[in-house]
Amino acid sequence: MALVEYYGTGRRKTSTARVHLRQGTGQITVNNRPLDEYFGNEVLKMIIKQPLSMTETNDKFDILVTVGGGGPSGQAGAIRHGISRALQVYNTELRKRLKKAGLLTRDPRMKERKKYGQRGARARFQFSKR
Repeated sequence: MALVEYYGTGRRKTSTARVHLRQGTGQITVNNRPLDEYFGNEVLKMIIKQPLSMTETNDKFDILVTVGGGGPSGQAGAIRHGISRALQVYNTELRKRLKKAGLLTRDPRMKERKKYGQRGARARFQFSKR
């Protein structure tokens, strides 16, 4: 029997997640570690599981994720984006529900670059008249 796999790439800030959905029991593995071990924060786990609970596919897939770059929050957002895209490949009728919830939109917010002649992106050096 051929292994059926659905793939989605998710991004947020500087994080990139490659998500593979396989038929299974609902086990989520992030960088070869269980989800509970990789993410300690319950809110981040909830963010990751959001597309699955919205489409009622919690126990249908085993999810294998490879994620890199950024911090925990950005990585969780990237995984959520990747799962949403992979679910859309699995069943195109789920697109409407995922799009309405805003899960297919890539969050465009990025860190603003530091400008020359300044201390940071917006912060200036202290001004003194004399």
